[in-house]
Amino acid sequence: AQKVIQDQPYITSQIGQSVILKCQYELSHSGYTHYFFWYKQLPSGEMTFLIRQESLGPNARNGRYSVNLQKAQNSISLTISALQLEDSAKYFSWWAAVYGVAQSPT
Repeated sequence: AQKVIQDQPYITSQIGQSVILKCQYELSHSGYTHYFFWYKQLPSGEMTFLIRQESLGPNARNGRYSVNLQKAQNSISLTISALQLEDSAKYFSWWAAVYGVAQSPT
């Protein structure tokens, strides 16, 4: 079963500073490529995509958002730098497993 555990229900910081959101995950699929996603929930309830991290790739960065994936610890974190007032929101992390099949050229 897929599981993502977030043990920081609330985090406070100040405008202009950085904040780190951490999650622990449990993978039930070995031999798969895993994709981790971070979303922000707006006050309207709409979910906004922030950044994606591939398990085999380097740590992702997208503007003020950066990801640190530590596979040995089953841990992933999202850093939001230069905080703005509109960063006050709920944040969600989830992952998906994709089984890659290598094909030989014909």
